[in-house]
This record gives sequence, C-alpha cells and structure tokens, in this order.
Amino acid sequence: MGHELHVVDAFTGHPFRGNPAGVCILDEPADPSWMQQVAAELNHSETAFLHPGSGSWNLRWFTPAQEVELCGHATLAAAFVLWETGREQPGSPVSFETLSGTLTARRDGEWIYLDFPAEPAGETEPVPGLDRALGATPVFVGRNRFDLLVELPAAADVCDCEPDMAALAAVPARGIIVTAPSDLPAFDFVSRFFAPALGVPEDPVTGSAHCCLGPYWGEKLHKTELFGFQCSLRGGTVRVTLNGDRVILGGHAVRVFSGQLLV
Repeated sequence: MGHELHVVDAFTGHPFRGNPAGVCILDEPADPSWMQQVAAELNHSETAFLHPGSGSWNLRWFTPAQEVELCGHATLAAAFVLWETGREQPGSPVSFETLSGTLTARRDGEWIYLDFPAEPAGETEPVPGLDRALGATPVFVGRNRFDLLVELPAAADVCDCEPDMAALAAVPARGIIVTAPSDLPAFDFVSRFFAPALGVPEDPVTGSAHCCLGPYWGEKLHKTELFGFQCSLRGGTVRVTLNGDRVILGGHAVRVFSGQLLV
C-alpha cells in the first residue's frame, strides 16, 4: 500500500524558493529505518512523517542522514498540507506531538504561525578552527542544546560566506547558525544555517534556528517582534515573535508536488 506524499516550499510565498520539505502522511506509526530510507531518497533537508493521534498528530522529522528533535519548516509544511487536504479546518489550530513536546500551528490568512520553544544560546569559548572554516572572525559565539550561534560583523560576511564544509562537519553541534545585523530595512537580521554532519551542507531556511536567533536579536535590538531573512541561494523570510520561553514563528508555504509513495 502506498502513502500520500507532498513537497512544500516553506517560509516563502513563491514556488522554488524557501525550504522544500517532504510531508508523508501515514495511517499508523512506521518503522524508523524505513522513514530514514524515505528521507534519504527524497534528499530534502527534512522530511516530516505524521499519523493521527488522539486529538493531535504524531510528527517526526528526518534529514537524509538521521532523525532530529526539532524542525520548523517541515512542521509548517505538515500543517499546511493538513489544511490544504481538508484533514484540518483552516480556522482551527493543529497540534503535533513531537520529540520536543507539543507544538501547535495556526493559520491567519496567508500566514502560518508555529508555537515553538525558545532555544537561547549562551556564550561559549570560540571553537578552534571555526574562523578558518567560515573564512571570517566571529563577533560572538554561543551554543544552545542543538547548535552553535555565530555572529559575524556584517550582513555581507554572512550572505557571501563560502565555508569549508569538511571543517564544519567536525564541529560538535547539530549545525552552525551564522548571523549578522541586516543591511536591508525590511529585516532585523540575516542568517544562514550549515549542518553537514546531518547530511545537510546548507539548509535554505531553518525554522528551529530562529528559536535561537529570535531571543538573541530580540535582546540586542530591544524588540519582541523581528523579521529575519535567511540569505541562502533559495532565500526565505521568518517572522519571529518572542513570548517568554516560547517563540512564534511566522511564514508562508506553497505546495509544489502531491502524489503517492509506492513503497
């Protein structure tokens, strides 16, 4: 029996921009090794697998190489598919049970908002070789339970960065968030996200990274609502609202493929 499969471009209102995520809808839990094989086959930075639970949806995320504990863009994509296919009413919030606890999504017009845990980074000692790997000297290096957060002096340093992926893969972290103040008036900060150790050299737009970026820039800029631009090749926009130990991530989505997985 096949499984319903979708591909959604998240944190963008335009096809072939933002971050593509696979969304596979199951009737019941699946074998993790099979889910990992599907994620490797699709080769998107994340594939979401969801099946109905009691009043909510059970959701897991896999990169091409391994399962992860938190993913924003694939959660946004999963909620969008549930609304678009009529499994959930557009005016009703969607609840997901995940490795990071209960996460919710709601829709307001074209915007989709995710209620996620804040993941602030504490300052840490510079990682040996990080400057060389990034080709720039950090202004700040921090770490949360997932990633390194690296502030560079200027937006151009982030957007033009061509890191040494082999060196970054050796860094003991899920990924490396690189950020700087924005030089565009519509945005508060820019960022990029590299996770070569997870089989994702660069993630185009990373929701979970903004759980860290939001608190960091909110404190520096004395703001509770911010707009971030992830200046990858595909590019994408994330709206971040700080709410105590939670962050609300806002974005758009476009469904670009729907079909059936035959295995």
